[in-house]
Amino acid sequence: MLCAGIIGYRALKRACVPDSGRLGIYGFGGSAHLAAQVAIARGYEVHVVTRSAAARELAISLGAASASADVPPVLLDSAVLFAPVGTLVPPALEALDRGGTLAIAGIHLSDVPTLSYSRHLFQERQVRSITANTRADAAEFLSFCDSHRLSVAVQPYPLAEANLALSDLRAGRVTGAAVLVG
Repeated sequence: MLCAGIIGYRALKRACVPDSGRLGIYGFGGSAHLAAQVAIARGYEVHVVTRSAAARELAISLGAASASADVPPVLLDSAVLFAPVGTLVPPALEALDRGGTLAIAGIHLSDVPTLSYSRHLFQERQVRSITANTRADAAEFLSFCDSHRLSVAVQPYPLAEANLALSDLRAGRVTGAAVLVG
């Protein structure tokens, strides 16, 4: 809850979602499924893009307006890229409406392909990175959690199966957050 939740919370702040805005979430793991719940509680219309059918089902069950494997059904005001996949940056930017913001929430991202100024950045679209969370982010997120009930989807792994957990994460076989127990 703490690490994943605070990362997702910070990403939402950096995405600059307007009141009642349309938010796209790319990738739907540990941080994303918590961020989606915060966004929905704030009145944002959430659209999830993820390759996992189970994650799409989870997104809809949490209140997302849509969940697809490729593109959201509407232009977005803001988006957060949780998947560490640089090739998702151009389509995420293309899905933004004028003045939209894409926040990239991760400490790792594969290379981003060449962007077309007119297709991806024109009309004042912007890209923002998330480097670190602050104590203020943690305090705000915990205060939010105190007044809102978040559902945490976890897939537990025995500590001895940590390599399997990593393999499952890479392959997209984890719904929610992988948790080591031991």
